Amino acid sequence: MGLGAPEIILIVLALLLLFGGKKIPELMRGMGKGVKEFKDAQNGTDKSSDDVKSEEKH
Repeated sequence: MGLGAPEIILIVLALLLLFGGKKIPELMRGMGKGVKEFKDAQNGTDKSSDDVKSEEKH
């Protein structure tokens, strides 16, 4: 029960109609950041501690 090409095309068209072409890159960027933060949290990586370490080196 996977998604085929027609279903994916239908989903993309629905997204274009709902959000418009200009908003989709913003949504994908936000989703990418959310996924990255989730993976970092799973791995125990804390972005704020990385920022502090990089500031100390400068």
